Amino acid sequence: MPGVEVSGDWREFELEEVDSGQTFKISDFAGKTIFLESFAVWCPTCLKQQKEMKKIVDENIVHISLDTDPNESAAIVRDHKTENDLDWYFAVAPIEMTQLLIDEFGNKIVNAPAAPVVLICKDQSYRLLKRGVKDADELREEIEEGCNE
Repeated sequence: MPGVEVSGDWREFELEEVDSGQTFKISDFAGKTIFLESFAVWCPTCLKQQKEMKKIVDENIVHISLDTDPNESAAIVRDHKTENDLDWYFAVAPIEMTQLLIDEFGNKIVNAPAAPVVLICKDQSYRLLKRGVKDADELREEIEEGCNE
């Protein structure tokens, strides 16, 4: 995102859940395990990842699907969420937040077909998980491994 210079912590950006309109920040969930998924609605790999996440949605994990495609709106994301019967936090990333994510993780965080997922641990430390779709068992294993590398 050339020309966008921002500073701050991407965990502190206010996001709006596409269904409820409720605002939240990732940092609001300190003390909980979080999966932050960067996605786009046009991406079939992203939907595969979301279907795997759906298998563990009731396991005391906060799921946040963050649309980082600047051409997609909350309405498009809401339709995607409804059509695919997905029940967790979905939001559209402000461009400044997307830039901070790119600054932190590189362009791979916005490469939707790579199914980027960040594990955010209870202490708010984090790490980017491997590329590609991670099945439910792999996601559970990632939680067990934690964030301290």
